Amino acid sequence: MKFYQLILYLLSINLSVAQIAFDNEAEALGVEIICGNTLFGNGVSFFDYDNDGWDDLTVATADGDPIRFYKNINGNFVEQTLNITNNNWRNKQVNWVDIDNDGDNDLFVTSDTSINRLYENLGNMILQDITTSSGMLSEVLVTYGASWGDYNNDGFLDVFLSNRDTTIPNVLYKNNGNNTFSLVNTEADLITTGTLSFCSAFIDYNKDGFQDIYVANDKVEYPNSMYKNNGDGTFTEVGFETGTDIAIDAMSVTIGDYNSDSWLDIYVTNDVVGNVLLKNNGNGTFSDVTLSSNTVMNSVAWGSVFLDAENDGDLDIYVSAEHDGTVSGYLSSALFTNNNDEFILENEAIPDDYAISYSNAIGDIDNDGYPEILVNNINHDNIFLWKNNSNNTNNWLKVKLEGTISNRNGIGSMIEISVNGEKQYRYTLNGEGYLSQNSASEIFGIGDATVIDYVKVNWLSGTEDIFYNVSPNQNLKIVEGSSLSIEESNTSKIKLFPIPTTEILNIESSLHIEEVMVYNLLGEVNISTHVYKNEISLDVTSLKPGIYFLRLSSNSSQEIMKFIKK
Repeated sequence: MKFYQLILYLLSINLSVAQIAFDNEAEALGVEIICGNTLFGNGVSFFDYDNDGWDDLTVATADGDPIRFYKNINGNFVEQTLNITNNNWRNKQVNWVDIDNDGDNDLFVTSDTSINRLYENLGNMILQDITTSSGMLSEVLVTYGASWGDYNNDGFLDVFLSNRDTTIPNVLYKNNGNNTFSLVNTEADLITTGTLSFCSAFIDYNKDGFQDIYVANDKVEYPNSMYKNNGDGTFTEVGFETGTDIAIDAMSVTIGDYNSDSWLDIYVTNDVVGNVLLKNNGNGTFSDVTLSSNTVMNSVAWGSVFLDAENDGDLDIYVSAEHDGTVSGYLSSALFTNNNDEFILENEAIPDDYAISYSNAIGDIDNDGYPEILVNNINHDNIFLWKNNSNNTNNWLKVKLEGTISNRNGIGSMIEISVNGEKQYRYTLNGEGYLSQNSASEIFGIGDATVIDYVKVNWLSGTEDIFYNVSPNQNLKIVEGSSLSIEESNTSKIKLFPIPTTEILNIESSLHIEEVMVYNLLGEVNISTHVYKNEISLDVTSLKPGIYFLRLSSNSSQEIMKFIKK
């Protein structure tokens, strides 16, 4: 490296350190939780559970203590007591998830000492225990992680349970769409033996439109598993073929695209041997790039999360560890900042991060577009709530999804943005890292850019929404199919509304329409009618939910557009 290049490199490192700053403000923001002593810790959720636009906190606790719920009120937290009976067992994962697509987030809680529990949100945060009626097993499964995805693309979220046992296998529950679930291990061709699994994540690693499942297994005799989704309701274990069958004491599965190439990568935490960063090669295989990326860590690491700490446009990594800083050579945590796909350890940005910690999650406390970090500690004075006080003026965009044909939470979608031709990608998950749940809003940092070329969402249903020339520094909610409402051509202007529609599709056109035809993705004609007008109210009540094509014909031209029936 030439001398002046070295100087610029060192200056860029020092500038980055100066810009990134996190301060523990848990107590100042109204959060006081001592989580006690639990083997391998408890989970956290940094998720807006009541849909009021502010990220709330849910913290799992030790045996004998209740789950703690903190509502975010304009950037400060107030503890809530929700109506959960006998809420004092040892809990692990806490997921807020809309199991019935009714717009209210339901609650799922796992445990390694008690049964897993499912609570339906009846509205206004009134929770009802439906564990028994849901069809889920009533036995203790020694469950740690719970990851939600839609493996059969039916629009309802299914759940994969990671059971840390040598005899009890992991469990895949299919969501039947009526608040009940079916155990489908056999029909899905999943392994039927226990593999000491801590957690998993749904990931479409080969971009075929079907969600695969990657599983972290605790001991070297149980290599990590990659279940490839065959698209017919079955899976094939392809850990060896994909290069993801690493044999370590794997704790977490963290999904993100750290090098912005549109292919999802995987970060797995480990003990002192070191963590593993698996780069997706885009051809169905992964490569271990831990050493070249400088993300080994060499501690007893647990929860990890991708985040853009300073909103400069690339993904950094934060890792929690089972050390409190008193043992020389073992980090209590790590903040790896991304510098052209190589990472720099910058723990100076998070001072006094000294506690035995397991799970962490990211959200946005005050809706300022900068991510904060929630960390669950054991045997410590309080949890950590790291407020992002970074000293810069980088711009940002927050995107939250609402599915209409896909699941309501929009899980399994790929969000792509372009800024001056440079792409960034986020993949939406529910139940990731180690016993964690991140915010439902995806945060993109865009540096000093003042306009975003486009924001594109590829939904599990196959719908694609795209919006051009988007302004930064805003919370952008995207409803599936909303960009399909208006299309223009050289010959006419046509407006369809509402999109998505449930009963009536209104059509306004400069064309004098003579024939209307609706057909599905298979080319089958569902509606055909003759009209002679410019404004039409088309009854689509008989159509099943899905994506359809609308063909409008006149003597002079023909127009074809998409719409969604909800």
